[in-house]
Amino acid sequence: MKPVIFGLSGPVLAADEAAFFRAAEPAGFILFRRNVVDRAQLRALTDSLRHLTGRADVPILIDQEGGRVARMGPPEWPAFPAGPAFDRLYDVAPMSAIQAARANAQALGLMLAEVGINVDCLPLLDVARPETTEAVATRAYGSEPMRVAALGRATLEGLAAGGVVGVVKHMPGHGRAVVDTHHHLPTVTATDAELEVDLEPFRTLAHAPMGMTSHIVFEAWDRDRPATLSPVVIEEVIRGRIGFDGLLMTDDIDMKALSGTAGEKAAGAVAAGCDLALDCWARMTEMEDIAASLGDISDASRARLDRAMTAIRPPQGDFDELIARRDAFLALA
Repeated sequence: MKPVIFGLSGPVLAADEAAFFRAAEPAGFILFRRNVVDRAQLRALTDSLRHLTGRADVPILIDQEGGRVARMGPPEWPAFPAGPAFDRLYDVAPMSAIQAARANAQALGLMLAEVGINVDCLPLLDVARPETTEAVATRAYGSEPMRVAALGRATLEGLAAGGVVGVVKHMPGHGRAVVDTHHHLPTVTATDAELEVDLEPFRTLAHAPMGMTSHIVFEAWDRDRPATLSPVVIEEVIRGRIGFDGLLMTDDIDMKALSGTAGEKAAGAVAAGCDLALDCWARMTEMEDIAASLGDISDASRARLDRAMTAIRPPQGDFDELIARRDAFLALA
């Protein structure tokens, strides 16, 4: 098995992709809007990935946060609110906000589990600031670490009740970035002491089964390399100070914040200590480069992957009741 998660090009598994995936044996797959049509199609696609790999628990990921980041949407699926909706409610009624976030995430989990998706790249634990790039600020749970952790914990719990694993992101924090990593490499000049605020939600939820790195240079820790490619940040900060021992994947290595070939970026991330590289765009030449550049997944990374996936439980709850409960709470704000 290769320590990589690959994307797919369309709504069905193409013949060349099937042949490549069979040979390369990626650890998992990630889906985007281009892969989504309706319930029947999406279930058939995820079933085809399980059949291809022979792994009933193969990770099939999606970014289904709510708001601007939603790969599944109307009219086939309902729209969901993004993090700031729960942040606003927290100002009025903190416990109601936590319950709303949990109900929302459980409904999300049920929706994903129904079509065979078992990993959601949520929650964001980034602590927002006035200067935070819009790409993160419109999705974050707020500017207070305790609040972010509380809403993040409720989201992890809700997803788990819905039958899905959550991914905390973007470690060790994306809130101080003032540019979008899809297009630029941010550099954070905050001191080590100042960055304690950013670490706090991740430390509180260090038990999370999966996490995702950020493509950001933190000068206090490593002036030369973004977190995704930095052994210092991964081993000393994420694994050490935060105490995270779950499965650690990169953010999408195709983002312009990282430089180099696809294979160089994937190999660099794994060498730095990431368990898995995430490559989202299903470009065959780049996937072939990545597969050729990576060795087999390490025993430690495979153990973290297995631990995360075996934690999945059968989905519980009624979707309509959970949505109604969430909306009743959100109406308080």
